[in-house]
Amino acid sequence: MMSAAGFDSVFIGIETPDVNSLTECGKTHNKNRDLLQDVKKIHRSGLQVMGGFIVGFDSDQPSIFQRQIDFIQQSGIVTAMVGMLQAPPGTRLFERLAREQRVCTEFSGDNVDGRTNIIPAMGLDKLIDGYRAIMQQIYSPSKYYQRVRRILKELKKPAATTPADWQRILAFWRACLRLGVLGKERFQYWRLLTWTLTRRPRLLPMAVTLAIYGYHYRRICELHIL
Repeated sequence: MMSAAGFDSVFIGIETPDVNSLTECGKTHNKNRDLLQDVKKIHRSGLQVMGGFIVGFDSDQPSIFQRQIDFIQQSGIVTAMVGMLQAPPGTRLFERLAREQRVCTEFSGDNVDGRTNIIPAMGLDKLIDGYRAIMQQIYSPSKYYQRVRRILKELKKPAATTPADWQRILAFWRACLRLGVLGKERFQYWRLLTWTLTRRPRLLPMAVTLAIYGYHYRRICELHIL
């Protein structure tokens, strides 16, 4: 129904593939289901899933970082907003961690800025290292463009075509210069465009748009997280 009404994307708080951590954060409706197949079903309806993920739950084991990477890659979620667990004041989580003397700094209000205001059960250094490893991998050109191809392959309803104008044409050529000539991802960029032209030509504008998003995400990671 959302797709029929004109929506083309949806944000979903998936949080984690770990069942124990889902219980810990109260996301019981995400349990006992195949989350990967659910995401693919939404993609097949014509909606692009933007996913929210969190690491740093008390239930998280050291393996959670690779599990998050694997889930994000297999799901084809291009825009993966991964953050470390934070405790907003006024919540039961904040009250519990405050009693345990595990609230260490002020709440930033942004759980994707590479910071946390708690002392995690696994240790702060281990959480930060694991979080950085996730971001470094999922927004590397090879991993990112792999997800773009996956979602373009799964979207069954081609995006509505937008009439070309000079602004869009100029943006396309700027992307070709920045990403296809000057960028370190130039091989992946031209491979994506070639694949899209031969497999899903009507999705070429989306492919270019997602490539530009990927450049932006990598820059944010490099400047503020890595």
